[in-house]
Amino acid sequence: MKTIDFDDTETAFELKSNIELKRAYFLFKIISYPFLVTLGKLIVSVSIKFRLPVDLIIKKTVFDHFCAGIDDSDSIRVVSLLASKNVNSYLHYSVEAAQSEETYEKCLKSTLKTIEISKNNPNLPFIVFKPTGYGSSELLEKKSKSISFTPIEQDQWNKMVNRFRKTFEKAKLSNVKVFVDAEESWIQPAIDDLVENFMIKFNNKEALIFNTIQMYRKGRLEYLKELKNKAIKGKFKVGIKLVRGAYMEKERERAIKMKYSNPICDNKNDTDQQYDDGVEFMFKHINLFSIFIGSHNEKSIEKAIAIAKKLLVPSNHKNLSFGQLYGMSDNLTFSLAKNKYNSIKYLPYGPVKEVIPFLIRRAEENTSVSGQTNRELNLIESEVNRRNKVSI
Repeated sequence: MKTIDFDDTETAFELKSNIELKRAYFLFKIISYPFLVTLGKLIVSVSIKFRLPVDLIIKKTVFDHFCAGIDDSDSIRVVSLLASKNVNSYLHYSVEAAQSEETYEKCLKSTLKTIEISKNNPNLPFIVFKPTGYGSSELLEKKSKSISFTPIEQDQWNKMVNRFRKTFEKAKLSNVKVFVDAEESWIQPAIDDLVENFMIKFNNKEALIFNTIQMYRKGRLEYLKELKNKAIKGKFKVGIKLVRGAYMEKERERAIKMKYSNPICDNKNDTDQQYDDGVEFMFKHINLFSIFIGSHNEKSIEKAIAIAKKLLVPSNHKNLSFGQLYGMSDNLTFSLAKNKYNSIKYLPYGPVKEVIPFLIRRAEENTSVSGQTNRELNLIESEVNRRNKVSI
């Protein structure tokens, strides 16, 4: 039996004007056709290459729907708006493609700035960074495979580790928690080890550092169980951001090309089961785990709520949060907040042209998630109809 009404469109879209609803419908309608997403990606790429003035069009459509703003001052307005409905946020300067020591330092600088923005703002409890924004994937792959570094690589690795350390040190001083994004399976072992080592140092009393676990990967439930044992032995708290995953096609294609066993679960049911089992396992150890359930899957969230109630975990437990992307699944976010759960939106921001790779990835992910786009369209249609009846 449902305890929260995720069909409550009045709550879901209370902050959206009629114009914003129409824009959302238009965007999700386009996303529902994969060939239009592919065409749009090509048009945007060509426009940027030939320096055509497309910034304003992108800004007024897909950017404004999925991003909080072009800079931090612009984004704080959205943070305050969400907070008015008891929804917290975390900001991310979503500029991608760091590939040099200079750009890694730039990425670190932007992360430290986001921590500074979030400091002393109770509506911004988290920040996030991507490991490959701090160092090369080649280094992470070699480390994951226990291949020795050259002297130059060792120096680069030390710099990368130092960027992690600087981030966590500033976050601790600022009382802001940190999500470390997950990456591809062939570089994730090095990230796991690195994050675990920092958890031992920084997560003594509570979880400051959160590792991101992609549950569409085989064996990640076992990893959580191993992490529990390490935490008990090492006397530290574990922060986990639980997601399904973001690199499915890439993972499968690489496994076929390089002739190794596919690391992704064999089917969606296996992924869903592992995700739900992971939630239940951590709920049973809620005093050890701080859990951020990052999901757009209604069934998983309903199961998580049912498990929480069964295990007498209160809705406002400090070690439990739910999160969705800005511009998506508002029916989940705002309904959870209305029912006193810690509900959080991920707010990307940055200059329009620099955020385009993120926006393209967002559109492609929406296209590949079965049923998600149609669900968004149906909810928007329901709210439009509801508003039309009220206005009569």
